[in-house]
Amino acid sequence: MIIDVHGHYTTAPAALGAWRDLQIAGLKDPSQAPSASALKISDDEIRDTIENNQLKLMKERGSDLTIFSPRASFMAHHIGDFETSATWAAICNELCYRVSELFPDHFIPAAMLPQSPGVDPATCIPELVKCVEQYGNVGINLNPDPSGGHWTSPPLSDRSWYPIYEKMVEYDIPAMVHVSTSCNSCFHTTGAHYLNADTTAFMQCLTSDLFKDFPTLKFLIPHGGGAVPYHWGRFRGLAQELKKPLLDEHLLNNIFFDTCVYHQPGIDLLTKVIPVKNILFASEMIGAVRGIDPTTGHYYDDTKRYIEDTVNLNAEERFQVYEGNARRVFSRMDAALKKKGL
Repeated sequence: MIIDVHGHYTTAPAALGAWRDLQIAGLKDPSQAPSASALKISDDEIRDTIENNQLKLMKERGSDLTIFSPRASFMAHHIGDFETSATWAAICNELCYRVSELFPDHFIPAAMLPQSPGVDPATCIPELVKCVEQYGNVGINLNPDPSGGHWTSPPLSDRSWYPIYEKMVEYDIPAMVHVSTSCNSCFHTTGAHYLNADTTAFMQCLTSDLFKDFPTLKFLIPHGGGAVPYHWGRFRGLAQELKKPLLDEHLLNNIFFDTCVYHQPGIDLLTKVIPVKNILFASEMIGAVRGIDPTTGHYYDDTKRYIEDTVNLNAEERFQVYEGNARRVFSRMDAALKKKGL
C-alpha cells in the first residue's frame, strides 16, 4: 500500500467556512454567533468535494490511503477562547470522520485539538479521547504555537504538555507537530511559519530530555522537517555541545519526518541524510503548494514521483517509506488495516 500520512480537508464544503465566519463575527456581536447544529452539510456534498479532489488525485497519482485531518490553516487557535476552539475542533473532526465513513478504503481520520493560547493543554483531552474512542482516529495534530506566530506557549518539553503526551502514550498515537495560520505579518503562514515551526519543534526536543520521560512518544515533523535535514550537521554539533547523546539515540526513536518536500533535490537530500526508518510518505496534496512546476510539467505536490526517482532508495526502502514505517508509527491504523485483512 501507498499510505499518505499528511492530508487535510482543504476542500471542505463552502458551508464550513461560512459557519466559521459567523462564529468569528459572533465574538464581537453575540447575536451573530451560530449554533453548531446550524451547520448543515450533506453526505452528497462531502462526496462531491472528495471524489472530485483528493480521491481523484490519489487515483491518478497512485496512493491508496490518506491519514486525513482538518485543514491546518483553519485551526486558527488564536481566534476566540477555548470554547471557540472546542466547538470549531468538534465540527472539523466530525467532518473528517464522516469522510472516513463514506470512503473507508481511502481515508482514516486524525484529529485537531481545541487548543487556545494561555489555556492548559489538558483541556484538549476530552476531544482527543472522543476522537480516538468514537471516531477511530489514529493520530492527532499538535500545534506548538496556538498564538498564531507569536510563540507565547512554553516549549514542547514543558511539563504543561505532559497530560496530552500521557494520553498519546496510552493510546499509542503519534502527533504531527503542525502550526496553523500566522497572524504575525513577519511570518508568511506556509512559506515561513510552517517551516519555522518544524525546525523549532525539533530543536525544542533536542535541547530537552523529553523522550527519557516518554520513551514511546512519537512526533511526526511535517514538510520534510523544515530546515532540519539541510542542517543536520548543525544539529549534530549542537547536541554534542549540549552533552546530549548522538541524535540517532537521542531523538530518532521518537521523531519522524514526512516527504512533503516539493522538488527532487529536496527529496534526494532527505533520503540521503535521514535514516529510512524515520521517513514516511506524504504529499499534503491540494495544500500549500498546488501549482505545476514549469521545469517538470508535474504538480509540485505529486511527491510519489520524487520517491520513485531518487537514487537513494532501493525497493525494500521504498516499501518502508510508502507503507512499513507508517504502519509502525501509526499502530492504530495498522490494526485497522489488519482487521480488514490488509
